[in-house]
Amino acid sequence: MRPDSLRGHIDALILAVLEDRALHGYAIMEELAKLSSGAIDLPTGTLYPALRRLERLGYLRSKWSVVGGRQRRTYQLTAAGKRALADERSAWQTFTSTIGAVLGPATPDRAADRT
Repeated sequence: MRPDSLRGHIDALILAVLEDRALHGYAIMEELAKLSSGAIDLPTGTLYPALRRLERLGYLRSKWSVVGGRQRRTYQLTAAGKRALADERSAWQTFTSTIGAVLGPATPDRAADRT
């Protein structure tokens, strides 16, 4: 997947991964890769600034915890983050249906409309 294809969607992807549970940064990267069958390989230089931004916006809260014997910062959604995720999903549905209407497969009806 081209990195610029993710631009504008990284925040929503992070919020979605954190919807059901709190995770530390590396686990967020792993989950994104797993859910996308490896297509999303978010570098740490992109992930951590996004996590800090989302926390400043009030969409995430973090706390230090011990994971596998190591101290890690764990992130979880706030109520505002859940609302932001719902808004992002709605915007995504509108976006994909609009683009799909234009880029979707050619049909006889579409060909007739162009003549």
